[in-house]
Amino acid sequence: MQLIGGALTQLTNSFSLEHIDKQHLSYDIVICVNRFLNCLHPSHPTSHSNYAHTKMADTQIRFGILGCAEIARKVSRAISLAPNAALYAIGSRSLEKATKFAASNGFPESAKIYGSYDAVLDDPNVDAVYVPLPTSLHIKWAVLAAEKKKHILLEKPVALNVGEFDKILEACESNGVQLMDSTMWMHNPRTAKMREFLSDPDKFGELRSMHVVFTFAADPDFLENDIRVKPDLDALGALGDAGWYCIRAILWANNFHLPKTVTAFPGSIFNKAGVIISCGAALQWEDGKTATFHCSFLANLTMSVTASGTKGSLHLDDFVIPFQEKEGSYSTSTEAGFTELVTGWVPLPSQHTVMTDHPQEACMVTEFSRLVKSVKSGGSVAEKKWPTLSRLTQLVLDAVKISVEKGGECVSVS
Repeated sequence: MQLIGGALTQLTNSFSLEHIDKQHLSYDIVICVNRFLNCLHPSHPTSHSNYAHTKMADTQIRFGILGCAEIARKVSRAISLAPNAALYAIGSRSLEKATKFAASNGFPESAKIYGSYDAVLDDPNVDAVYVPLPTSLHIKWAVLAAEKKKHILLEKPVALNVGEFDKILEACESNGVQLMDSTMWMHNPRTAKMREFLSDPDKFGELRSMHVVFTFAADPDFLENDIRVKPDLDALGALGDAGWYCIRAILWANNFHLPKTVTAFPGSIFNKAGVIISCGAALQWEDGKTATFHCSFLANLTMSVTASGTKGSLHLDDFVIPFQEKEGSYSTSTEAGFTELVTGWVPLPSQHTVMTDHPQEACMVTEFSRLVKSVKSGGSVAEKKWPTLSRLTQLVLDAVKISVEKGGECVSVS
């Protein structure tokens, strides 16, 4: 046994996570290797306490999470995968719930477990907070976080309306903290490649029309009990949840130029509490561009984008969540026409696949942490790009909601 123990100790001394690229390992493997090393050699520099403390102190942004929402599981994993971020604290209204969440989602043993959101914000070692709380609670906790000088990664939709979001913005700007919403697909490398195509005057030309769909068939329990169908928690319903992605995609393709008007389609569906569970709208620009979208909790999983330009078109079927975590595909067509006798296309659309070492949510956390680091250590001013995009998205969403409530009246986007 002494011989085996000595061999394991020697192996442990030579085997360090500093020599492992954790981005190429699964999340579970990273956690298991960490715990294995810690058990074999608690004083080893790669143990949870020593390794995490050293890395966080030197390079990583320390995250606190407010609440134990289901989406927080995905973002917790993303924080662990991001090379410049670390899970530092979790807070819930129940200490028992926070403890269980940390244990089941791979939090390091050194993580702080709190029985309130305030305790996370009061921890001086928390650099940034991820806020996956119901939309109705965003204004309270995002403002408090900003006042505590915590940088904020905020779930979408960012607020119930742009007036609330402006109060969050004011708090962030006056306290010098970085704000970013959690629209993950914006950070996928595929998105940057698609932008190159849309910006190419020879291959795509000028955008003329767009159609976006994000729907999923929610089960009866979701439709009855999920926070996204509760008027006191997430009163924007399907429009705030799935519609946010549709509107963001439309604005993204339009270089974030706001439409002049929006008009909701007839036939919006509400639940018995008056929350939107299915709707759609048309957006119009002064130069004649148009876009339409449909979002719903009542139709099969669909997340498609079609953008048509004067010379080309772009299409993809998984814009919110790629079919596969580390690759994303899309198709493009340029100056397409028909074959003789109109039996096919010439040329055929081109298929493109973009690979990534990191899932899009880890890319998001990495970029957010980079911005936070530049503010925290480099003396930079908080980047205004991301909160500006959030506000523009919220503006359009607000106008669509008004049009839905008015039975499809044309509403100006201010």
